[in-house]
Amino acid sequence: MPIQGQGRGTLSTEENFRRAPNGEVLARVDAGATFAVVGQDGNWLEVDLTGWMWTRSLQVSEDPGFALVVSEPEGENLRDGPRGAVVGRLGRGTLLDEVSREPGWIQVSRRGFLWAPSVDLGPEAIRSSMGDPEPTRESPAPQAPTPAGPSSSRPGGFTATGERGVAILTAIDGDTLAVTVPNSEVEVTAREGNWVRVRLEGWAWMPDTPMDETGVEGPSLEPDDLARDPAASSGRVVSWRLQFISLEQAEAVRTDFYEGEPFLLVRYGGDAGPFVYVAVPTDRLSSVEGLIPLEYLTVTARVRTGASVLTGTPILDLLSFERDRR
Repeated sequence: MPIQGQGRGTLSTEENFRRAPNGEVLARVDAGATFAVVGQDGNWLEVDLTGWMWTRSLQVSEDPGFALVVSEPEGENLRDGPRGAVVGRLGRGTLLDEVSREPGWIQVSRRGFLWAPSVDLGPEAIRSSMGDPEPTRESPAPQAPTPAGPSSSRPGGFTATGERGVAILTAIDGDTLAVTVPNSEVEVTAREGNWVRVRLEGWAWMPDTPMDETGVEGPSLEPDDLARDPAASSGRVVSWRLQFISLEQAEAVRTDFYEGEPFLLVRYGGDAGPFVYVAVPTDRLSSVEGLIPLEYLTVTARVRTGASVLTGTPILDLLSFERDRR
């Protein structure tokens, strides 16, 4: 893809750093982190992420393409200098290039991808032949505050987002879907460690957005459409007639879910159609436990990813469903 230049970018909110567009998560990078932007692929920016890591947390890589690998079982912090401020955290097994060394510290670099709408680009930043990325926000996006304790974010109630607001992700390890304004309130429906699942309602001004026959905004999408461009389809709402197969729980290997997250295994278009996964919020679990294998449902859901890392299957987040009485 032709590139017209290079530049710098700054994260406006905490975000995943991925091996490929919508691919494996290599690191979690904090708001304010800066990096070199070297390319663009649709809604994804290709960047060089550079920082310093403690020598003891790294080992020589057996991969001929990289010099080092993160060896700490829980991963390790990436800093802006030796003993500097933390700008992110890299997972165990992340492969890295070596830039330079100081006693006890190694400067490392890794090329990967960030979700473009979460990046504020400098005036000299790249532009691809596919068009400009999302415009820079008019004001700095809020950084994620310290997670609220159980008493202030208990499922079934409401909690304030704090003076800085919070980033709302498509999943626990997902990409940023929206950023709340400071001191807004969100409804808490579930909790997983320091993460809370939230629900919010509002209105968006979209006078030129058509609706299809299902009442869903925009043109109708099918599973193949999502797979062709997973990044562009993330966050879209679809309404599909699906055949229920079973209610499952996600294993740790399914990195697009959190471990143990309930989901519906369904087929699009019946017996010969492709599989689809529909993640079920814990507060909706009782409503799906009585479903009968092979019955049909009309499911309205938001696209978490158009192609899961493990199987390439679309993953949706359940909004509502109706059982087919035909």
